[in-house]
Amino acid sequence: MTRSPLLDVPGAIGHPDGSEGGPDADVASHHGDPFAEQRAASRRAAVVDRSHRGTVVVTGSERTGWLHLLVSQQVADLPEGRGTEGLVLDVQGRVEHHALISHVDAGVAPGDSGPALWLSVEPGTAGELAAYLDRMRFWSDVAVHDASDDVALLSVVGPQVTDVLTAAGVEVPTEPEGALALSGGGVVRRVPWPLETTSVDLIVPRADLTTWWERLRGAGAAAAGLDAYEALRVAALRPRLHVDTDDRTIPHEVGWIGSAVHLTKGCYRGQETVSRVSNLGRPPRQMVLLHLATGDDALPPPGTPVLSAEGGRSVGRVGSAVRHHELGSVALALVKRSAVAGTGDTGPATLWVADDREEGAPGPATVDPDSVPPDSGEPPGRAAVRRLHG
Repeated sequence: MTRSPLLDVPGAIGHPDGSEGGPDADVASHHGDPFAEQRAASRRAAVVDRSHRGTVVVTGSERTGWLHLLVSQQVADLPEGRGTEGLVLDVQGRVEHHALISHVDAGVAPGDSGPALWLSVEPGTAGELAAYLDRMRFWSDVAVHDASDDVALLSVVGPQVTDVLTAAGVEVPTEPEGALALSGGGVVRRVPWPLETTSVDLIVPRADLTTWWERLRGAGAAAAGLDAYEALRVAALRPRLHVDTDDRTIPHEVGWIGSAVHLTKGCYRGQETVSRVSNLGRPPRQMVLLHLATGDDALPPPGTPVLSAEGGRSVGRVGSAVRHHELGSVALALVKRSAVAGTGDTGPATLWVADDREEGAPGPATVDPDSVPPDSGEPPGRAAVRRLHG
């Protein structure tokens, strides 16, 4: 992915990992005041450059039924003008790709048209996903195109998002996950995070990225960097692939059942694991929100070990760590179920986040009780087996 031209707008500040080629290095971290940008997105409306994300477009008369066989979500009956989420799993049911899927009659570039499935994916993953999907075409009437160089993503977030987009001349979908074609090419889509019902993604021609940014700013949207977006996403308990997940993550562990996985749909790769965990067991780990005691210290990077309060053994890993304008320093973490057992009954559980600095020591982290998934009781399959055995 190429460096965003919006990094050159006045006030844009790049990410600290820019020199290291991190996944978010190609877009602005903030525009001078990350907390003010979060407040603007929470209370009014802000536009965020997320043009480093990839886009894969699937066209052809069999596009919905064909993709339905490859992803975890119900796509065969997805009508035009609607969106959903979906996962590509490996044969063990571990997550390989996560995509926001929109079904829209819109062009990949100005002048193109025709119904298509637009898959918005994490930075650097579009080529791999497109290659996998292309190998699965066989004799189906579909075409797969990595459109990441053709289009770019802007997110508009906040209670006044409809007012801003209307002022910018954009028709806003009324359905919670509605999607429409943009005039001149691209897609406008309501998305369920970081602020539910007040978040909209615009996939626009990459050549027009700066024009769209100025258009939205002129319509009243404040400029916000990715730091603000990520802080709101973490507070909403929304995971991010390859940041809040590792190579062993299954959908149940990070809350993707329902939003990205349809439990009653037909066969797809990895379905056996999804069904087995849903019907006979519980996931070995779960994603929770940690309140960190970092002060002004650097936030722990993704992959930092989470340790038990007793004995200091590893019980999980840190994912996204952010500074939230109301919650303070918080992080999503994937931890063993036993590490947070009883949270909420006996008060917040305390874990420790490892610190690899020579002068540092593990810092305490408190589990947010509201982030711990509730106990759903005995799995239905296990209950059926128990009844069968008398």
